[in-house]
Amino acid sequence: MTLDGKIATKSGDSRISSDSDLKRLHRMRAESDAVMIGVGTLLEDNPLLTVRRVNGRSPIRIIVDSLARTPANSRIFSNKDSRIVVAVSSRAAPTRVNKLKRAGAEIIHCGTQHVNLKNLLAKLHANGVNRILLEGGGKLNWSMLSSGLVDEAMITVAPIIVGGEKATTLVEGMGATKINCGIKLSLKNTERTGSELVLHYDVRNR
Repeated sequence: MTLDGKIATKSGDSRISSDSDLKRLHRMRAESDAVMIGVGTLLEDNPLLTVRRVNGRSPIRIIVDSLARTPANSRIFSNKDSRIVVAVSSRAAPTRVNKLKRAGAEIIHCGTQHVNLKNLLAKLHANGVNRILLEGGGKLNWSMLSSGLVDEAMITVAPIIVGGEKATTLVEGMGATKINCGIKLSLKNTERTGSELVLHYDVRNR
């Protein structure tokens, strides 16, 4: 994130990470069973979510997408290095779901109005997924944190300020109403890489 807590500008530009930080991210992907994003991130960034900057295998790629809005021609489907899972709710239109299946996605149904994240993680765990790298965006980050589903947080702070009340922050969603109701963390270690600062926390109130 930027020094003022943004993970994308008001126009959607999210190219914040340096080369060294991207290598760190890809190393973390290679060490994980799966990487997970929300559909908003997919629609904005159209990522591959594979391991390319370091040696290692690509993890299972998971998209949390209650209404199955993921386009069947998304870049993620152009790479078959690893499985692609789209988690949908019962509100997802069958026609959209079938298009995603034809594109190569495995569909997990969990939740009525929205994807039930606890149920999703239980189903993934039953299929051998033990370590997930959560790459947001802001709404999914809040949903996972507020549901007590995050063990650790690793945040790279880039030396830049972009401002903008409509710029996406690291964690969004409903948010806490009072400071003492917020998600509490415990600092494990810090690392300086060039002019970037990497902060590694354990999540305390799970």
